[in-house]
Amino acid sequence: MSGSQTSADEQLARLQDELAAARAELQEFTYTVSHDLRAPLRHITSYVQVIQEDWSDMPADVADHLATIEQSAQLLARQLDGLTQLSRLGLQPLQLQAVDVGALVQEVAAALTQRLPSSPVQWQLARDVPLVRADAGLLRQVLMQVLDNALKFSRHRAPAQVALTWQLCPADQPAGVPLCQIRVCDNGVGFNPGQAQALFKVFGRLHPAREFEGLGLGLVTSRKIMGRLGGSIGMEAEPERGCCVTLRLPLAEATPSE
Repeated sequence: MSGSQTSADEQLARLQDELAAARAELQEFTYTVSHDLRAPLRHITSYVQVIQEDWSDMPADVADHLATIEQSAQLLARQLDGLTQLSRLGLQPLQLQAVDVGALVQEVAAALTQRLPSSPVQWQLARDVPLVRADAGLLRQVLMQVLDNALKFSRHRAPAQVALTWQLCPADQPAGVPLCQIRVCDNGVGFNPGQAQALFKVFGRLHPAREFEGLGLGLVTSRKIMGRLGGSIGMEAEPERGCCVTLRLPLAEATPSE
C-alpha cells in the first residue's frame, strides 16, 4: 500500500471518528436538555394546580393568566417529547427491505380517514408505485406526516383533495441505483415558495398554531428519516394554491439468484 493511500485511509478514519463523536455529543446534549428541563416544568404545572385548587374565588383575569401558564407548560412538555424522539431517531437500527409504497399509502390514508371521519377527502392515490428500498416503519412515519399535513392544510376546502403520483428518475447517488420519485399534492392553503426551507427547521412554522395545530417537528423528522434511507424530501407551494411534497427513494434491487 502506497504512502498516499495510507494517509488517505488514516484521514478518513479520523473524520469518521470525529463524526461519530459529534453525533454522540449531539444525542447526549438533546437527551440531557429534554430531561433536565422536565423537573422545573413539573414544578410550574404543580404550583398552577395548587393555586387553582386553593383559590376558588380568584378574579377572572388571574384565572386567565394561570390558564395561559398551564397551556404554555403543556406545549413545552410536548416540544420536549418531540426533541427526545428526534434525538433518538439516529440510534434506531434500520431494517431495509423492499417496501410496497402503494399498499402502505392506502393503509395510512385509511387510518387518517378513520381519525377524521367528518372531513370529506377526495383521495387520488396511485396503487402501482414500484417497490422501494426502505425501512417500512420509518417510511410509514414519513407518509403519515406528509398525508396528515396535506389534510390539515386543505381541511377548509370543499372537499379536500390529496393526490399521490410517482415517476422514475435517474440515480443521483454514488451507488447508481435508480430512484422512485413520489409526489403528494393537496389543494390547501399553500405558502410563499421562498419560505419552504423554514419548514425543515426545528419548530419551523409558517402558520399560527391557533389556525393549524402542530409542533413544527414533523418535516424535520421526515428529512432526517429520508436521509437515513438514502433518499430526500422537498416541497413546493404557492399561497392558496396548495402544496406538493416530493419524496425520492432508491428502487428495491432485485434479489440475486442463488
